[in-house]
Amino acid sequence: MLKELQLSLAVFLLLACGFLYQLTLKSSCFFSCLPTYKFQQGPEALLSHQRSIVFLETSERMEPSPLVSCAVESAARIYPEQPVAFFMKALNNSTQLPPNDTHPAFYLLSAIDNVFLFPLDMQRLFEDTPLFSWYTQINSSAERNWLHVSSDASRLAIIWKYGGIYMDTDVISIRPIPEENFLAAQASQDSSNGVFGFLPHHPFLWACMENFVEHYNADIWGNQGPNLMTRMLKLWCKLRDFQEVSDLRCMNMSFLHPQRFYPISYPEWRRYYAVWDTEPSFNDSYALHLWNYMNKERRAVVRGSNTLVENLYRKHCPRTYRDLI
Repeated sequence: MLKELQLSLAVFLLLACGFLYQLTLKSSCFFSCLPTYKFQQGPEALLSHQRSIVFLETSERMEPSPLVSCAVESAARIYPEQPVAFFMKALNNSTQLPPNDTHPAFYLLSAIDNVFLFPLDMQRLFEDTPLFSWYTQINSSAERNWLHVSSDASRLAIIWKYGGIYMDTDVISIRPIPEENFLAAQASQDSSNGVFGFLPHHPFLWACMENFVEHYNADIWGNQGPNLMTRMLKLWCKLRDFQEVSDLRCMNMSFLHPQRFYPISYPEWRRYYAVWDTEPSFNDSYALHLWNYMNKERRAVVRGSNTLVENLYRKHCPRTYRDLI
């Protein structure tokens, strides 16, 4: 009887192993294809209760670049008690997650405790906002700047709905931003939309979404992005030039000095990829915008180069530097 039981158990184990083997043949990822708990809860449950840091990827790209990974990791390190939400258009509820060995950055970010990856569902996001009618009527395939325009719209809607801080994926965080409602100046009276933060349902963002639709013209670069923020800021506030490194206040908003995020201006973006005799301290900055859009030369971080950007990676996103550079 005992031998028969042992034989039956052995047969069962062999069949089970065979089943698992066949399953792994059909799917090269097996357990890595199963969504983690971070995908099983929607953003509403997480972001509605805590001030979050938000990043967006509006392309179909599943594997973040090293710069994107550094931006997200650095934010997670600077804001360890706050959720860092990365919305990715390529993700959806039926997405098969890619294998670890071909998508190391994806899994690096997934493994960080306070980083959460969410699908970017624009139609659902724009519901109950002025952007919904625009989105349901637009022919995105005919829009030559759709990736940028859809990102401009999405960031407005997300921060309006949930509040928090939005950052572009080429922004490296170096210290906490102490403001709740703010825009970031990239020049004296020019606002960026690469970094901004507001409490939920702030009327300024609602007005921005209305203006986005009323004055929509995607053929003008920046019309829905930094130009939109600038023209709305000038409607709401009487701007003056910055005096030294001090921020401007208007109503319940702050307009932060260019040194806070843009100590190296866009015409000088290559300086991030240069070797400095004495590196800047960035003592007046909260984060650094690396102007990746300007990087048509595809300059990258090179291990051992001692460039400014390499040293920023080593200090502010060490996992990314260790695993991806």
